[in-house]
Amino acid sequence: MSDSVLAVIPARLASERLPEKPLQPIAGRPLIEWVWRRVRSMALFGEVVVATDHPKVESLCRAFGAAVRMTDPAHPSGTDRVAEVADLTEFRHHPFVVNIQGDEPLVEEAAPAAAVQLLRDGWELATCASPLGSLDAFHDPSVVKVARGTDGRALYFSRAPIPHLRGRTPDPHQLADIPFLRHHGLYACRREALLQWVSLPPSPLEEIERLEQLRALEAGIPFGVAVVADGAGGVDTAEDLARMEELLTGNSRPDRTATMGTHD
Repeated sequence: MSDSVLAVIPARLASERLPEKPLQPIAGRPLIEWVWRRVRSMALFGEVVVATDHPKVESLCRAFGAAVRMTDPAHPSGTDRVAEVADLTEFRHHPFVVNIQGDEPLVEEAAPAAAVQLLRDGWELATCASPLGSLDAFHDPSVVKVARGTDGRALYFSRAPIPHLRGRTPDPHQLADIPFLRHHGLYACRREALLQWVSLPPSPLEEIERLEQLRALEAGIPFGVAVVADGAGGVDTAEDLARMEELLTGNSRPDRTATMGTHD
């Protein structure tokens, strides 16, 4: 059933911390090419498309053979960019759409596969999480946490340390397991649920936390969370570029404490 799943990789040229991030070279290839090659190799997907806001990225992607579509540069998030592509006539036959972050060249297929399985099980939206693993990550506002129900439903996403352990600090054993979970910036969506999500106005909790997934949650769209192994993280800084080059050239092992982003 791989032809039922569309992968869209949002790649916005501007980045606050790393200028022209998709174009940044890693071991002789731009970051976006590494991500595209990784995703294209996954049997899960019938089609893989890069969604960008800039001709520089479009031209580069076409040069290395990627399918790419220009999207509205005014989009506030990668999810809006993904939805625009998913709503194009040529891609409407895909009932499932996966938003793969354009700055994670070592994303493992197990993560999107677990999220897509939740869609096949009946969820409207799905994402992934893994145990936080460290007290630093628990307290770091750049690490998004998710509280998950016993049925796998997302209860809340926050930059704050959740769940709160009243009167004490979670120990390493607790942080290595549920319910102390780090959210991964990956979304699998039923196509119609994705379009509903982006059609909604920004919600109060979304604006407080600056987390777009809270808009869907506040609207009552069923949102499943798959627990998966942690990944190698994404690229947000020059230091991340150097770390990723070592990983991609086989000179290092993944740093499981690296931040899992939710970036466009």
